[in-house]
Parts: sequence; structure tokens; C-alpha cells
Amino acid sequence: MLTGKQKRYLRSEAHHLSAIFQIGKDGVHRSQIEGIIDALDAKELIKVKILESCSQSKNEVALELSMKTKADVVQILGRTIILYKPSDKEIYRLP
Repeated sequence: MLTGKQKRYLRSEAHHLSAIFQIGKDGVHRSQIEGIIDALDAKELIKVKILESCSQSKNEVALELSMKTKADVVQILGRTIILYKPSDKEIYRLP
């Protein structure tokens, strides 16, 4: 669980990042989960974009991604979800 200060720091770090995954009309797939896990291991902090055609709400998608990837949801901004999962690389030093 992230504190407010840690979330603020991660939001500022994620500001310049682009979304590297898109969730479409079929929702979250197993292959997307595997790709997101690999990306989190490599980068620790990623953005996921939810397309307008997605049948699930953004909160449902965020909860599902969080549970299946064991990552923390830093922020849901519009249709973009910011996920953080610490790795052995320690790219981001949380305050």
C-alpha cells in the first residue's frame, strides 16, 4: 500500500510516460496480463489506456489489473491507469 507522499512522487514520475497497453472492448485478456507483468518487472511504473469501447468501467479494470498483477494503482486519470510494482532494479526510490 502506497502512502499519499509516495503516490504524489510516482504521479510526477509518470507524467511524461506514454500508455504502453490498451484495454479494448473485450476487457482484460490473459496475454495482456502477462505483458503488463513483464513491463512492470522491467519498468516498475507504467500507464494503461482504457479505450471508449471497453465494456468494463475504469474502476473495474483498475481493480482487476491490480489484483492479477499484484501492482498498486497509483492513479486513475480519465481513462488512463498508472500502475506501480517495485522490482529488484529499484528504478524509483520512494520517499
